[in-house]
Amino acid sequence: MSRHEKLLLRISSAPKDFTWSELVGLMSSLGVELRTSGGSARRFINPATAQVFYIHQPHPRSILKPYQVHGAVKFLKQEGFIA
Repeated sequence: MSRHEKLLLRISSAPKDFTWSELVGLMSSLGVELRTSGGSARRFINPATAQVFYIHQPHPRSILKPYQVHGAVKFLKQEGFIA
């Protein structure tokens, strides 16, 4: 099982300790591009479908909030990365 497959399984279980770097690595491995906006606003764009997932990069800690994990899972399901 590859690293991104493990991360897909991990994020699907809605962990309370999923980090920003794990999310960026997962999205990157799936071909989803990270774009920055002003401040901590970030956009993940799937170039194949042009769908966008908006999120704020957590700071000062890098742990995602539960609603952010839920939003990421919803995006990944919508794009067909998670069944």
